[in-house]
Amino acid sequence: MPDPQTGSAPVAPAMPHGKAFKGFLLALAGLLLFACMDASTKYLTAHYNVPFVVAMRYLIHCGLMLLLLAPRHAGSLVKTQRTGLVVLRGATLVVSSLCVGLALQRMPLAETTAINFLAPMLVMLVASPVLGERIGTIGWLAAGAGFIGVLLIARPGGGLDALGVLFAMGAVVSNCIYQLLSRILARTEKAVAMLFYTALVGSIVFGSLLPWSWESDTPSQTELVLFGVMGLSAALGHYLFTLAYRYAAASVLSPVLYLQLLWAALLGWLIFGTLPDALATVGMIIIAASGFLMAFKMRWGGKAKTKK
Repeated sequence: MPDPQTGSAPVAPAMPHGKAFKGFLLALAGLLLFACMDASTKYLTAHYNVPFVVAMRYLIHCGLMLLLLAPRHAGSLVKTQRTGLVVLRGATLVVSSLCVGLALQRMPLAETTAINFLAPMLVMLVASPVLGERIGTIGWLAAGAGFIGVLLIARPGGGLDALGVLFAMGAVVSNCIYQLLSRILARTEKAVAMLFYTALVGSIVFGSLLPWSWESDTPSQTELVLFGVMGLSAALGHYLFTLAYRYAAASVLSPVLYLQLLWAALLGWLIFGTLPDALATVGMIIIAASGFLMAFKMRWGGKAKTKK
C-alpha cells in the first residue's frame, strides 16, 4: 500500500487538463499495483512466514532498481544530503511492511487497507506541532471522522482478529513517521534516491534474517509467479506514482489515493471471496470521504494563501 505509501514528491505547477488526466491514470495504475502487491503478500503469508515473504519483496524490488537504473543513474541512486534521516525513513517503512504483512496474515485485504489509511490523518495531526502546519476546523473534523471510520471497521464483535488490528495500527504509526520524514526530506533529497534507500534498507534488514526465516519448501509455479508479482508491483507501483507527479499537482493526486480502497475491496472479493460487512463498508466510506475532505482542504487552503 502507498505504502500510502508512496514517499514524497515535489509539488508540481498547474498543468494542462490533458497532462493532469495522464497523471491521474498513472496514479490509478500505481495504486492498482500496490493493491496487487498487498493481495500477493496476503496469499503468500498463508503459506510462508511473514519475514521471508517481505524479504522476497524487498530483494526483488532492490534488484530491479539496480538492474534497470544503476547502469545509467548510479550516482542519483546513492547521493543524499541527509543520509542518516534517509536511512531512518527506510527503517520506518521496514517496520510498516512487517506490520502490514502480519496484519494481512490475519485480516481481510480491504479492512487492512482501510485501517492503514488512518496514517495520512495521523500525519496531519502530528504535522501541526512537528512541522508547524495549521490544521483548522475542517481538518479536525476530517480526522475525527476518520477515527470513527476505523472504529466501525475494527469494532468489538466485528469478527476481525484483535492481534491483526494491533499490527495494522502499528503499521499506521510507522507509516506516519515515514510520511513525516518524507515531507522533511523532500526539500533536499531526490525521489529516486529515497526510493532506492527504502529498498536497500529493507533488503539488508530482511536479507540478514533469511538464515532464520528461510522456507525449505519448494514454491509452486503459482507461488513463484506471486513472489515476482509482489516485488515487481512494489517497484513499478512506486515508479508510476512518482511519474504521475510530473503531470499533475500533488493536490490533484491526493484524493486519488483513496481509490486504493476500491482496488483492495475488488481484489479481496475476486481472490479471497471476502467482502466487508455493512458497518465496515460504512467505515471505509467515511475514511475515504475524510481523506477527500482533507485533500481538498489542502488544495483550497493553498489557493487562498496564494491569492493573499
